[in-house]
Amino acid sequence: MKIITTEDYNELSEKAAKIIARKLILKPKSILGLATGSTPIGTYKELIRLYNEKIISFNEAITFNLDEYYDLDYENVNSYHYFMNKNLFSSIDIKKENINIPSGLAESLEKECESYESKIESCGGVDIQILGIGRNGHIGFNEPHCKFGSTTHVVSLDEDTRRANSRFFRNIEEVPKKAITMGIKTIMNAKEILLLVSGEDKSKAIYETVYGNVTESVPASVLQLHPNVTVIVDKKGAKFL
Repeated sequence: MKIITTEDYNELSEKAAKIIARKLILKPKSILGLATGSTPIGTYKELIRLYNEKIISFNEAITFNLDEYYDLDYENVNSYHYFMNKNLFSSIDIKKENINIPSGLAESLEKECESYESKIESCGGVDIQILGIGRNGHIGFNEPHCKFGSTTHVVSLDEDTRRANSRFFRNIEEVPKKAITMGIKTIMNAKEILLLVSGEDKSKAIYETVYGNVTESVPASVLQLHPNVTVIVDKKGAKFL
């Protein structure tokens, strides 16, 4: 596990974007695993800048997002379909048919999970997976005690996660109680993982991820077992490292 500590969030975003840009330049048909939440927004802004300067193109890239809330319309401002379009897809040259986000509106969520997993495999797997981390150590929506062998599945959201995400909603009651997420096994199958960590509120979680026991009670700790993980953490997040 390689750890890069940055002075601030802006430097974190720039370094993360450079790693992804290098991947796209070397392999234009890269399979990118994308994340939502506040942490990767700066990285997406930097990727848009590099695209506008004609340094990179997403024309041949294929993307797979980690997760989506259950039963939120795609046009709902809190859906991850909306988030990705607003913060990245609408500003780059990616083909619509190459964008993949789990559907929390599918008639059969079980079939949606199986289909999503199969599509990732049929594309040859994710080349680089972007991750954030929750204060409880979750990655994607894989909450504490989620099985390390899990593939794409439906999950009940931890109260701490719903509370943390309520800042995007009017109140916690509006935050969905379920979501569809790539499983930990799915994430671990990525060839390379880029974990982005910003803020003092994540400092304990990243310490346990890097130095704690590998345990399902801290889902991100499984990353210790992956052969190619880069952690980019700002100074506040690195408080205990």
